[in-house]
Order: sequence, then C-alpha cells, then structure tokens
Amino acid sequence: MHKHAMDSPEDWLDAHGSALYRFALLRLRDEQQAEEAVQETLVAALQARDRFSGNATVRTWLIGILKHKIVDQFRLASREVPLAESGVDALDCPACDDDAAFDERGHWREPLSDWGNPEATLQRRELMAILQRCLDALPERLARLFMLRELMDAPTEAICQELDITPTNAWTMLYRARMGLRACLDQNGIRAGRKD
Repeated sequence: MHKHAMDSPEDWLDAHGSALYRFALLRLRDEQQAEEAVQETLVAALQARDRFSGNATVRTWLIGILKHKIVDQFRLASREVPLAESGVDALDCPACDDDAAFDERGHWREPLSDWGNPEATLQRRELMAILQRCLDALPERLARLFMLRELMDAPTEAICQELDITPTNAWTMLYRARMGLRACLDQNGIRAGRKD
C-alpha cells in the first residue's frame, strides 16, 4: 500500500487552509466559527502528527480531524442555545408541504437536476453562494439536520441524539429540508436539465 508523505506542518496552512476553510464554512455557515474550527484542526493535527499513518493524503487526514471539530461545535451550540420547543409541524417551510412532488412509490414526480460531478459542481463559487443562501433560508434545525446527515454523513442515531428527536421526526425534517432546498435552488436558477 502506498504511504503518503507528511508535508511540513509549517506548510499546512498555505497548502490546505483554503480547502479546510471552505469545508468548514459550508457546514457551519459562520465565518468566525469556520476559522476557529480550522485553527483547532491545525493545532490538533500538530499535536497528533506523530500518529499520522500515511495511508491517506495530509489533506484527507486534516479534513477528518476537521469533521470532528465541526461536530464538537454543533454539540456546543446545541448545549448553549436551546432548540425550539415546537414540533415538526410548526416549522415554517411552505415548500415542504407539497406531497404532490412524489408518486405513490415515494419517487420524485419531476426528475432532479443533473448537476454532473457533485464535487466539481460544489467547488464553483456561484453554486456555493446559492447553496449557502438556501441553507440560511431554512429554519435552523432543518439546516443543521441536513448538514449533519447529507454533508457530514452522520448516522441517524447520532443525529437523533444530537437534536433530541426521534428517527421519525428526523426523516420528516430531512424531507422538509430537501424540499425547501430544492425549491430554493429552483428559484435561483438551478433547474433540471441545467448543464453549465
């Protein structure tokens, strides 16, 4: 198995700082929190550099550490700011109530947009800006759940513990978040069949 060389810790910020910051900002939606998460990641990586096995690139290793720092920030935020006591039905998400979007088997009636390679698409600034605005427009709990599930690949059990909800509520809220994001992306010109 090929071992990846550890580049110099003095070069980490220049070589990987922008990618780490973009990764954190997309998930945390706050510039200061994203900067703090990147700083904490670099400090933790510096302290753990002797344990770097070389089985991944340095950037992949740093992003793995950053994911843990982001989850820590979500945990801290959920302890400091009480979540709304209202149930899922009380969430203000008009686009989420459109049951006509799915057929009887639960599939989309209209095809989803073909965005090509998702990683390449997300790197485009225009789409990132639109996605950020759409996430900001969602109710905070929906946005947080969507980020935990879809962007951080957190398991349902961990999300339910984190947000103090049942699995049924989690899937209902995730449905609402997806519907809200789809409506917002469509309103901002990200439609089915778009090739650019």
